[in-house]
Amino acid sequence: MSIYDITVTKSNGESYSLNEYKGKTMLIVNTASKCGLKDQFDDLEELYKSYKDQGFIVLGFPSDQFGQEVNNSEEAEQSCRMSYGVTFPMHNLIQVNGKDAEPLFRYLTENSKGFFGKNIKWNFTKFLVDKEGSLIKRYAPKDKPKSFENDIINVL
Repeated sequence: MSIYDITVTKSNGESYSLNEYKGKTMLIVNTASKCGLKDQFDDLEELYKSYKDQGFIVLGFPSDQFGQEVNNSEEAEQSCRMSYGVTFPMHNLIQVNGKDAEPLFRYLTENSKGFFGKNIKWNFTKFLVDKEGSLIKRYAPKDKPKSFENDIINVL
């Protein structure tokens, strides 16, 4: 199975295959608009705007798994767009761990290890995927996106 075989759903309910991003570098992030790490939205947006013309995409997946997100996908997207100026794609409210975990996050966690093993420890865990769909690196929630900008540049 490849990451490009996975289907995800945008906050507006539209489903699509990640095959849409074949040939692009992806940064996949589980987000939460009420999380203490929410200031990372600014860095994520800045990186997206800086490198989108070079084939870089940030994909945000709001999750209330840790009790720090609003009630539904539409509210989460609206909060990100209005409060942080997010223009990168936002998706349905999801689970990132357990039996109800979003298939994308099951795939990502099965193919990487975090500080606490395979499970996602907290909001703003980030996964860098290269243009061929290979998982390059997993970043911890406290890793600020700008701190690994060179990793992004290297896979562009």
